[in-house]
Amino acid sequence: MWGLQVTWSLSQPPSSAVVCEQPQNTCVNRHGWVPMEQLTEQAAWGPDSADPVPENACVRRCQLFPAVYREDLRVDGRGCEDYRCVQVETDVVSNTSGSARVRLGHTDILVGVKAEMGTPKLEKPNEGYLEFFVDCSASATPEFEGRGGDDLGTEIANTLYRIFNNKSSIDLKSLCISPREHCWALYVDVLLLECGGNLFDAISIAVKAALFNTRIPRVRVLEDEEGLKDIELSDDPYDCIQLSVENVPCIVTLCKIGYRHVVDATLQEEACSLASLLVSVTSKGVVTCVRKVGKGSLDPESIFEMLETGKRVGKVLHTSLQSILHKEESLGPKRQKVGFLG
Repeated sequence: MWGLQVTWSLSQPPSSAVVCEQPQNTCVNRHGWVPMEQLTEQAAWGPDSADPVPENACVRRCQLFPAVYREDLRVDGRGCEDYRCVQVETDVVSNTSGSARVRLGHTDILVGVKAEMGTPKLEKPNEGYLEFFVDCSASATPEFEGRGGDDLGTEIANTLYRIFNNKSSIDLKSLCISPREHCWALYVDVLLLECGGNLFDAISIAVKAALFNTRIPRVRVLEDEEGLKDIELSDDPYDCIQLSVENVPCIVTLCKIGYRHVVDATLQEEACSLASLLVSVTSKGVVTCVRKVGKGSLDPESIFEMLETGKRVGKVLHTSLQSILHKEESLGPKRQKVGFLG
């Protein structure tokens, strides 16, 4: 079975955007085009920046600090709260319980979910659980070679565990088969095929789409006269249960660049940001988790502004994603067969 590939954009580029040619040997800062030799670190990073100028600051990093960021316009024509086009494709791996592929700009993510029977954890005897594994392929970027990819994979997996593996995100009790004895364990494997910035957001979208696509066989617990329990799995492939992902959050990453913060940052924009805020938001705009990444600092006023932006953008992201997933579900077997693994 193959899923339906859908592309959507949360907003359209402004029709009044003006593209001008950059003069040679110049750089752009908040004052406009200036000669490279006149550009100083102070002009590049801003006189009232909350972070100190890093040592050996590269002049090229200053080229992404134009005045247009303060006018809600980025170098690629998007506004500060605009996402790039998102491609979502579900049911792309046949030997999984659910799968999805998401492409966000040049970031390419593949997620597979495998449902296996296990034993409930001692501290949660009447609940199932999720396990996350993230594989940062060395072909995605040279930075993933060696220990770089392993460290990032562990960091992403720990973040996903904090966000998804709780009662508020998924009804873990629905994964319990027999308290203290049997439950469903969902093993979520994330593969980074290509890295083009904004990894956490793309991964969270892919995980939610894969969980929506997950089908778990229906189980009946039979008890004999001696009190021994026997588990019977339905052999009907259509006799299964679907997870509710209504409360599954998505991550909105906000990168602080100069005086502004932007969502869905590209690799170039991430290189210019010393601090980012990861905001886990539900479809109702409830923040479930917040995490600061990067070596820079964020003042309290900026954090509150970024949280409000994250909630606002997150609700729009959820609405678009849910609409696409339910539309695909309604098509059933009539949906167009696509797939990059075929």
